[in-house]
Amino acid sequence: MGIFSRAESKTNKPSVLAQYAPQNIADPFTYSYYTPLDRASALQVPSVSRCRNLIANTIASMPLELYRKSTGQSITTRPTWLDQPAANQPRSVTVAYTVDNLLFFGVAYWLITSRYQEDGRPATFEWIANHRVTPQYAKNMQAIEGYLIDGFPVPMNDMVTFQGLTDGILTTGTRVIAAALDLEKASQVAAATPMATGYIKNTGADLDPKEVQGLLSAWKAARANRSTAYLTSTLEYNPASFSPKDMMYIEAKQDYSTQIARLCNIDAYMLSADANNSMTYSNLLDARKQFVSLSLQPFISAIEDRLTMNDITANGQEVRFDLDDSFLRANPMDELLVIEKLLTLGLIDVNQAMEMTDLTPNGSAGM
Repeated sequence: MGIFSRAESKTNKPSVLAQYAPQNIADPFTYSYYTPLDRASALQVPSVSRCRNLIANTIASMPLELYRKSTGQSITTRPTWLDQPAANQPRSVTVAYTVDNLLFFGVAYWLITSRYQEDGRPATFEWIANHRVTPQYAKNMQAIEGYLIDGFPVPMNDMVTFQGLTDGILTTGTRVIAAALDLEKASQVAAATPMATGYIKNTGADLDPKEVQGLLSAWKAARANRSTAYLTSTLEYNPASFSPKDMMYIEAKQDYSTQIARLCNIDAYMLSADANNSMTYSNLLDARKQFVSLSLQPFISAIEDRLTMNDITANGQEVRFDLDDSFLRANPMDELLVIEKLLTLGLIDVNQAMEMTDLTPNGSAGM
């Protein structure tokens, strides 16, 4: 197998370098008025979790392929990391969390764990969570000159940096996600309260603070068991003027779902958001094409372009996600009609047609 078969420890000095000092593209002071959220808190908002799963999990389901740039021909002799970049996890998991980091932080990291002996290019990687990485900036703060992982320096040439085409949503959507999270907390409080918010008025002698807390606790526990209440002659319950329905929690959640859909560049109907939910008729393939073009392509391009750089992939070759044979695969009947037309025009032969339909050129004996 030659170049794609023998790998050795990453201590071997690579012969090809491409990414010496990644630029510090994002402005860290632009959004400094608000404290950035952490990823775990953002995922507690259902709309954010839905957007993350739609983008990351869909891209993770697409296989990675190697092509020749000049002809677009698929290369069958390929490095093993295209099928499994990290030795400790499946390819889909590595790709999913790479896209996850690009979505939330605008940057993702792979660590090279071994290289091919022939040219020093990577043979295996390890996905590194963003919270473990600390960039070391140059004096002008415009370029990165090194990285720390868990506080320990790593060689610059062993870090593969995926830079997103936009800043992460934890930066650009801090206010929207924080407000949606506050709304979820308010809804939780309303759901945990059996009756509408109100207050108990005491027309008799003042009670000790401990007695007041005991009264409120007993009131809440009693309302969880029955709706009928009993109060003494000196106590009177007065409901607040606004109930959870009056607070329009449902309408607010729909509005924030739409805002988060805009933040993640996803159509609102995919999040079941009511606003702008009307759309013209389109078949499943057309809807998927639009989803890829408008929502997935920025993440796909960021990963493809980085893996195609010369320090990872040889000159004249490129790495691409195989969308046509996976997510965008046409209806089988439509495929057969196209193949039939190509055969009629003499553009392909029978063996090529069998390959296009996932049949071997040797017929059933070779299946």
